Amino acid sequence: MANDHYFSADPSSEVRERQVHVTLAGRPLTLSTAAGVFSPDGLDRGTRVLLGSVPPPAAEGALLDVGCGWGPIAIKMALESPGAAVWGVDVNQRVLGLARANAAAAGATNVTVALPDEVPADLRFRTIWSNPPIRVGKDELHAILLTWLPRLEVGGDAWLVVSKDLGGDSLQRWLRETLDDGFQVARATTDKGFRVIRVHRTAP
Repeated sequence: MANDHYFSADPSSEVRERQVHVTLAGRPLTLSTAAGVFSPDGLDRGTRVLLGSVPPPAAEGALLDVGCGWGPIAIKMALESPGAAVWGVDVNQRVLGLARANAAAAGATNVTVALPDEVPADLRFRTIWSNPPIRVGKDELHAILLTWLPRLEVGGDAWLVVSKDLGGDSLQRWLRETLDDGFQVARATTDKGFRVIRVHRTAP
């Protein structure tokens, strides 16, 4: 169990599924979590900050939640934008099952939950929301972000929440230095020790 992390592809710990009560897009919901997943007791502080500070997602097109976990971010996007196609991606097989079940329980029929390589390679996104998996390590985190941020449509936005204590400021600098001139990177807000970073695509 010592090596069983929420970013493990196939957690070996006992599932121990449980129910949590959350409100997403103004709707009270009872959803499922389990051991071996991120924030099994409900919405973590970072996700609360993100969901409380971002503008509404695009009403149409493809939307993305990177590191979807048991699904709250993807579900909120889907409920707020029923005309959009929402994708939730993660590598943890346990959370993929939970996220699919939770989307169904919430009535979020426009959510597709998948492994990263199951997303069509030519798909581009109008909105990306993410509480990214900081604890995977800097190199892996950077690889994840460089996989998905370049898939923003021109005019699209990504919103990332990162704890200041876990490198939110340094990540913002790295994004600004690494992404090309077609991207603008700025801190959108600071709340409860978390940075919300906006990445706006302005050119191909």
